[in-house]
Amino acid sequence: MSAPALSRRGLTRTVLRLHRTALIVWTAFVLGSVAYLVWLTEVTAGSCPRNGMCGAYSGAVSWIGTFMYYSYWAVAAWASGALIGRELETGTSRLAWTQSVSPARWLTAKLALPATALVLGGAVFVPVYRWAWSAHRDLRGDNLLFNDVFADHGPLVVAYGLCALAAGTLTGLLLRRPLPALAVSVALVTLLNRTLESHRTPDFWPTHLTETTVVLTTTALAAAAAFWQLRRSTP
Repeated sequence: MSAPALSRRGLTRTVLRLHRTALIVWTAFVLGSVAYLVWLTEVTAGSCPRNGMCGAYSGAVSWIGTFMYYSYWAVAAWASGALIGRELETGTSRLAWTQSVSPARWLTAKLALPATALVLGGAVFVPVYRWAWSAHRDLRGDNLLFNDVFADHGPLVVAYGLCALAAGTLTGLLLRRPLPALAVSVALVTLLNRTLESHRTPDFWPTHLTETTVVLTTTALAAAAAFWQLRRSTP
């Protein structure tokens, strides 16, 4: 087997090992949230009185939606700190680049798996959340204009996760230190989120899809800037 093939296999093993804990946590979070939504909808809601909002059911569903919505904070922190910043600070990345692995391939390998996990997680969570949210409307006190409900009803929640991944990668490459990159990436994605939240209306799908487009465009620009910065900073 050729040296490049061996290096690719080594890179794959390294990436899988690096992502293992994060993937386990993300998978457990998504599947646990989905299972709890099913339980709340099929079991807890059935024990609620039908004369107003049920806190045991409504509150739990709301918290699940909130945690999923703001999971972009964790993604940004992980991408900027553990995924990129720490490897650049310790020099581990340069070791990989000397093993016939180009910087661009190194970064692509690092981003492909978490990006796929975010998309698949959203594909599982969103339809279950929409079903659970609409199943017992008489027991709930929120509506589609609530920030977490608004995002969790469609692809927007996935878009924010991907944007956090790209923004965290870019800040990690720019600052090259985990903690400063972590703080800056979380702040930047939060600023984007708060800005777009302030422009939402009752007109749900046009606004949701427009915001999703803006966030994904920002994601693409941040990812392109990350690869440009990597190419600029490596021989």
